[in-house]
Amino acid sequence: MRTSMIAAGLAVALAASSSFAQAPPAPPVNVRGTVEKLDGDMLKVKSREGQEVSLMLAADTPVAGTVKRSLADIKAGDFIASTSMKGADGKLHAMEIHIFTEAQKKVIPQLQVPYDLAPQSIMTNAIVEGVADAPQGTTLKLTYKDQQTELVVGADTPIVASVPADRSLLKPGAAVYIAARKKPDGSLAAARITAEKDGVKPPM
Repeated sequence: MRTSMIAAGLAVALAASSSFAQAPPAPPVNVRGTVEKLDGDMLKVKSREGQEVSLMLAADTPVAGTVKRSLADIKAGDFIASTSMKGADGKLHAMEIHIFTEAQKKVIPQLQVPYDLAPQSIMTNAIVEGVADAPQGTTLKLTYKDQQTELVVGADTPIVASVPADRSLLKPGAAVYIAARKKPDGSLAAARITAEKDGVKPPM
């Protein structure tokens, strides 16, 4: 009887240990706002919601600058990300477009998921299959994970790309978009930072 009880206890402990080991990582936290202060490895940001947010930077936390691009820069084969909203016509209308680099194309997943830029907004990471003119604006034909979708792009849609940068862009007042992770103690660690460069702000 004692041997059975010990075996049962070990089974429960192993199951709990396995469940803990397989627990999914904390979901990413998107922080949008303006830099208040960079003090060593601690970045303080005034979020768009008006809160002060503190984020820890690692020595190798990547920083990218935002540069302006146009529809003329988008061609078949490009990998882009776009936040969009579904219009009254049932089509996705771009709120912003970010052109990825070839290096990013290899590591960023293709997807289409709900996004937090605005209520009911959608994020699409996809390959451009074609660019066509349409009455309501230019239409991008996209594919992601063997699925197809279309995106209507207006003349005033912000289109940007990222360029390698460093912490010198993290000046007070600079607009930033930060992908962060919440640590077990509740603090935030910046995974990557996209910052305003030469007046071009990250629209994502």
